[in-house]
Formats: sequence, structure tokens, C-alpha cells
Amino acid sequence: MRSVLFLIVLALLAIATFGTAAAATSAPGQSAAPVLSAPAVPAVGATPLTPRRIGFGWLNYTTLGIYLSGMVGIGWFCARRNKNTNDYFKAAGRIPWWAAGLSIYATVLSSITFMAIPAKAYAVDWTFYWACLPILLIAPVVIRLYLPFFRRLSITSVYEYLELRFNLSTRLYGSAAFILFQLGRQAIVLLLPALALATVSDLDVNLCIVIMGILCMLYTVMGGVEAVVWTDVAQVVVLVGTALISLWLIVFGSDGTGVAQLIATAGEEGKFHMFNWTIDPSTAANAFWVIVIGNLFINLVPYTSDQAVVQRYMTTKDEATAGRAIWLNGLITLPSTALFFSIGTALFVFYRLHPEKLDSAQVTDAIFPAFIVQNLPAGVAGLVIAGIFAAAQSTVSGSLNSVTTVVMTDFCRRFGFLTDEVRGLRAARAITAGVGLFATLAALVLAKLGLQSLWDAYNGLIGLAGSGLAGLFALGIFTRRANGTGALIGALSSAAVLYLAQHYTDLHFFLYAGIGIVTCFLVGWLASLIFPTRQTRDLQKLTIYG
Repeated sequence: MRSVLFLIVLALLAIATFGTAAAATSAPGQSAAPVLSAPAVPAVGATPLTPRRIGFGWLNYTTLGIYLSGMVGIGWFCARRNKNTNDYFKAAGRIPWWAAGLSIYATVLSSITFMAIPAKAYAVDWTFYWACLPILLIAPVVIRLYLPFFRRLSITSVYEYLELRFNLSTRLYGSAAFILFQLGRQAIVLLLPALALATVSDLDVNLCIVIMGILCMLYTVMGGVEAVVWTDVAQVVVLVGTALISLWLIVFGSDGTGVAQLIATAGEEGKFHMFNWTIDPSTAANAFWVIVIGNLFINLVPYTSDQAVVQRYMTTKDEATAGRAIWLNGLITLPSTALFFSIGTALFVFYRLHPEKLDSAQVTDAIFPAFIVQNLPAGVAGLVIAGIFAAAQSTVSGSLNSVTTVVMTDFCRRFGFLTDEVRGLRAARAITAGVGLFATLAALVLAKLGLQSLWDAYNGLIGLAGSGLAGLFALGIFTRRANGTGALIGALSSAAVLYLAQHYTDLHFFLYAGIGIVTCFLVGWLASLIFPTRQTRDLQKLTIYG
């Protein structure tokens, strides 16, 4: 443990030096990386031609520092309870259901979402609000049809099921696809909020990345999944609390819009529009049926095949409490999503009433951070920025621990390495530190060299396998005839069909997950009939028919 922490300190010094150098090479008044691309901000009045940066101030830094210190403190406390890898990866089943539910919510919600939902409501309307409804609709499906397999088989990595049901190749395919996607996602989740904050304040983009990445990695290394869960709980409180404070100040602050003005102005501009009753499946239409049905499949991906989410199911004492955690996550998603949409609508009305406060050069994705830094009182702004940090760290910490779980379970221990508990725990901490350092360094490189489009392309390419993974689990659970050969053919076909759909059709992106899952399932089932293999596995406990 001490050697790992020593390496972390050395890496922190090296990264801080890199970040300082990177910042020094930037032109005066510019961030070390290009700003976010987004829809144009509605023209609401004469404004300056260059972005307006505001000093963050010592009080805001103090507030942010208290939050960050608290997260590391939770990691230190949980570190004393980790005696073996079962503690490190499953928290020995001692997490209460309500904490697991909040952790699932925090893992799925990233800093990108924290900024993107208000930006979407600001730029358009509430049409996308219904994207959160399917989470409640799939909760009973996950609890009744998927959760029993994960809990009763006593697996640590969700991809262990794929070997039990199909073969080793299918398991390794699922594990590798998950790891590669998470490595790319971590860097983006660290980079985008840092870019947004750097465009509206004197916060340095490299410093933001280092603070979020290294401290997140530090408490995850120390406390394992238990630290991840309890920091997630604290981060949800900070995230939702700061969002409520922000909405209150936008509406009732000294320059606030007031409820009557908010409803009247937003209503006149059509900002409360929620339904597009059309059968058009294209991206431009945003049809209600596309949003709801598309997100049914989208949510099946993380809740049935993503180690970062499924691992939370294993941290509770039994199957019933894991089910309650899933329900809690779904129940808090609807009101919290409404809260973020309300912030975006309130910001639109605020800048309609105060056009002189809006930067014409401000990108829409950074509209919420811009309001925070430029309009909230000292101390409060630091607290709300802590909410953005919390959203990023909750996603990254869950990703770090889950990637380590998959590496240790599906590769190291599967092939006979690091089976000793003491050595295994040390290795798990070292792997977590290595993955965290990689994510932080990758985000710094992207910020310095402006390679974000390349990284997005990488994530998009690897992400083609995501819905295929959900298709694999559905294929294994709901059919008897599917075999390993057919499953792999189905997964690869799913990625190929998705690639063609993305590049050669104008179908709404919400439909991609459904296309991928259905393709994997149907092609996998048909390929299993064409290439039959002798079934040597007892499927009694591996399909719903048992």
C-alpha cells in the first residue's frame, strides 16, 4: 500500500509539472485546448466579442478544497476495511441498498450529463426529458430476469457469465471491449468539464484534470469499491444539492427571473414543449416514440452488461436489497432529470432578461458553468463547481474499480496469476493506480494537443461493441440453442451493422442500441443453428428456463 501511494505522489508531481508546462505554452487568454463545440447560443443582445473570464477567488478555492479533502478522507477510512479482494471488489456485501442505489445513479450520471442536460434545455426544449422514463420501465425486467443470474452465480466480473454460458473466447471478448471503452471514456469525462470551466474562469484546464483525476484515483486505490460507493453517495448529495441551489438563485436571486416571469417567457418561447408526435425516425425529428423505445434499449446496455453498474448489484447483502437499489436509482432519475432541465430553461429566461450578462462567444455546453462562475456568490460558486467535479469523479472512480475488477478476474486469475489474496489486493491497488494515471495523462495530452476528435472517434469505434454485449447476455439468458460460436458471430455482426447504420442512414442515434442488441440476438441465434456445437454445459442455472 505504501509503495503504491509513493508512486502516486511521484506521478502527481510529474503530472503537475506537465500541466504547468502545458499551460505556459498556451496563448494569453486562451485555454490549453480548443473549446467545446455546441449549437450556437441564441442571440439575445449585444455582448463582448471575446469570452469573459472571471477570477475564481480564494473562498471558492477553499470550498472546493474542503469537498476534495472529504473525498480523500472517505477513501482513507474505507482502506482500513479492505482485507482481501472480496472486500476490494464487492465490499463483502456490506453496502446498504440505498447507498448502492445512489452509487448506481452517480455512476451512470457523468459530468458531461451534468452540463449537457441544462445546455440542451437552454438551446431547445424538454423533448429529451422522456429519455429518463425507460429506466423505470426496465427496472422490473432487470430485477426479475437478469439480477438472479449475477447474484446466484456468485460472480465477481459480469463477464464470467459469458464463459459459463458460452465459452472463454466470448468472455474475453466482452471483457476486452469493456476495458477498451472505459479507458477512452475516462479521459473524456475528465477533459470536457475541465475545458468548460477553463473557458469561463481563471481555472487552468490542466489543473482541473489533475485535481479530478489524481484525487479520484487516490481514494479509489485506498478504499476499493466501498470507497467508490460512499464517495458516490456524498457526490450525489453535492451534485443534487448544488443543482437545487443554482435553480433557486437563478429564479429567486437578486437578478432572478421569478416564477411567474419564468413560466410566461419560457411558455411564449416554446421551451416547455415535450412531445413530437411524428413517425419520422430521423435525428432531426426527435420523435417521442424514438426517444422512449430507443432509450429502453440504451438503458439495457449498462444495467445488464456494464461491469461498472452490475458490480453495484454485488455490494449488497442479498438479491432483494440489490433489487431495491435498482428501484431507488430509477425513482430518483426522473425528478433529478427534471431538475437539470429546469435549470436550462431558467438560464434561457435569465439571459433573455439580462442579455448584457451573456457572452456572444460562449458555447452552449458551457452555459451552466459560465453562469456559476459569473453570477453565483463567492463560496456558493465553489460549491457548485464541486458538483461538476463530483459528477466527473463518480463516473471515473466507478470505472477505475470496475476495470481493475475485470483485469484481475477475467485475465489474471482466470489464467492462474495473483490468486493469493494478499498479493491480489496489492496488485488490484497497483492496477487501479496505473489505470487512473493513464486516464489523467490521456486527458492532459488531449488538452494540450487538441486530439479530442481522434479520441471521440476511438470511443465511437469501441462503443460499437457496447450494445452487442447487451445482446450477448440476452442471447445467453433467453435461449437454449445459442452457443459460443454463434454468440461471437452475433456480437461482431452487431458492430458491423451499427457502423453501417451510423454512416449510411439518418436514423436517430437513440435507435442505435436497439439495432445493435436485436442484431446480435437474431444473428447469434441463427448462427448457432447453422454452426451447432455439442452442448456440454448444464444450462439449468444459466437460462430463464431453469
